[in-house]
Amino acid sequence: MPLCVRHAIIVLAAMLATGLAGPAGATRHREAQPVETVAARPAGAPLMAIVSLSNQRVTIYDADGWILRAPVSSGQTGYETPAGVYSVIQKEEEHHSNLYDDASMPFMQRITWSGIALHAGPLPGYPASHGCVRMPYEFAQRLFDMTKIGMRVIVARNDVRPIEIDHPVLFKPKLLRADLALDLLTAHWDTTRAEKQAEPPGAAPKADVSSVANSAAPLMTLKSIAAATMVQANAAVRKADATRLTAAKLTLDAARLVQAAEAAKYRAKAQLTAAESALEAASAPVMIQSAEDVKAKALARLADAEAQLAIANGEAPLKADAAARARDEARVAEAEKVSAVEASREAARMMSPVSIFISRKTQRLYVRHAFQPVLESPITIHDADDPIGTHIYTVLDYANGGVDLRWSAVSMDSRQLSPGGRHTAEPMSPDVGPARAALDRIEIPQDIIDRISEVISPGSSLIISDEGMSTETGEDTDFVILMSGEPQGAIKMRRHDPNLYGRYDRQFDRSYGRSPAYAPSFYGGNAFIPW
Repeated sequence: MPLCVRHAIIVLAAMLATGLAGPAGATRHREAQPVETVAARPAGAPLMAIVSLSNQRVTIYDADGWILRAPVSSGQTGYETPAGVYSVIQKEEEHHSNLYDDASMPFMQRITWSGIALHAGPLPGYPASHGCVRMPYEFAQRLFDMTKIGMRVIVARNDVRPIEIDHPVLFKPKLLRADLALDLLTAHWDTTRAEKQAEPPGAAPKADVSSVANSAAPLMTLKSIAAATMVQANAAVRKADATRLTAAKLTLDAARLVQAAEAAKYRAKAQLTAAESALEAASAPVMIQSAEDVKAKALARLADAEAQLAIANGEAPLKADAAARARDEARVAEAEKVSAVEASREAARMMSPVSIFISRKTQRLYVRHAFQPVLESPITIHDADDPIGTHIYTVLDYANGGVDLRWSAVSMDSRQLSPGGRHTAEPMSPDVGPARAALDRIEIPQDIIDRISEVISPGSSLIISDEGMSTETGEDTDFVILMSGEPQGAIKMRRHDPNLYGRYDRQFDRSYGRSPAYAPSFYGGNAFIPW
């Protein structure tokens, strides 16, 4: 195998096919399957998986290139795995099919709620599943341990691959004044739809972040503010726990102090009573002297106990006051803890990648964050009657000290074929031209750019496509974009349950605040849901 431009590659041959029958009912067998891996560097976190239908191969990419490859078996004729853009929406190590005779689907990574997934299964060397993407068993297990929910999955006719790209339309992190950024974070900075509708046209925003360049306060990305907030939340939790323990200890000390003094006085009085009784019963001079000595010691102990009790009674109110102050501090700390934990949850959500989808079909831009729809707006696409293709732009990492981002692009045009229609061993050499040309045609309103730039981070993505979003896009999903020019057998064959798909259709409508029977533009103009 030839060396990659940047990486040395080793080919590992192993017994990687599962011995379990897959959803397509293949017979039990275990075959040697070639798996390729990058050997020259440690693998980073997987950002995307690209499934080539023509080559029957999956390639896993991190921020610096591909890290793993393996053969697959996709959907057979009539049950074709649809070419399109997906993401991992569920992971289950031991899963069985709900549709096909309880078939085993080890290391299942779901990409549609209707039943398409990546999982381990038999590999006969050709498409043989009911729409899922089967992988070698050990490879599927290894990949399962590496991936996270939300990883991008691209299913393409050909073996496309990402290439780094830079373009003015691609978002950059927005620097904010730290105090304003924190206000935006903890207050969910966006107004509700009702508040937005109630504002007069041209009303100034509640938090003016456009003038932060003239401020002496430090400028930070909202992501760094979110990370700091999570640290503060952990500190608040520790403080609340420590303060609560201090209050409890002071309260217990106050009670124990008086109780111990009272118990000592009680014992001293009992000893004195016993000594007096012994003195009354004594008759011989020696016994009388001994009893008097015992009584004297008992009197001394009683006096000492009474003195200690007086001190305890004097200190108890001070201890009680300190305990009361500690309880008040504990209540304040607990309230801070609740607020900090909530801010931490919001910060964790804010730090998750953002997905942006621009559809030439609808002439609109959509944003989903943490699998939830948060923003939708009309945009301008120049030469809107001309096809634009489907392009996936992914944020690989921060650059230039966090003030910029590294982007890659994957262009998947269903009309493109391998040279001569042949299947190639290597991914098609990417041409960044179509991806740049698509960005050249996009014009995004500045306020939308500002909103997205506040939360853009590594792992985020921008999808530009001729297509509209699939009805598979719904609750707890990223955008699902299906290529209309490619076979979609696996999707069509799953539409035998109208209640299932009706639920997704209705969920899609509810997610964006419209009813199935009425689907105009969202709220008119730019519509925002609190981020």
